[in-house]
Amino acid sequence: MTKISIRVIPNASKTEIAGREGTTYKIRVAAPPVDGKANSELIEFLSDVLDIPKSSIDVIKGQSGKQKIIEVPMTINEIEELLR
Repeated sequence: MTKISIRVIPNASKTEIAGREGTTYKIRVAAPPVDGKANSELIEFLSDVLDIPKSSIDVIKGQSGKQKIIEVPMTINEIEELLR
């Protein structure tokens, strides 16, 4: 299991990777930050991009904030390759 740092930018026109600052990935999500919608959109997006089930992605820190720590069952090299 690998932990990755993600900064979520909600209410975007589309869900996409917006770049990287150091070790933190910036991801724009089309959903608003209301009732967990942005988290759900983020998990769905990461599931598609990383080609893993949604159930294997855990938000372990930052449930209600923009800065999140996500845990996924992949190596950091695999993650970086797919998030480029």
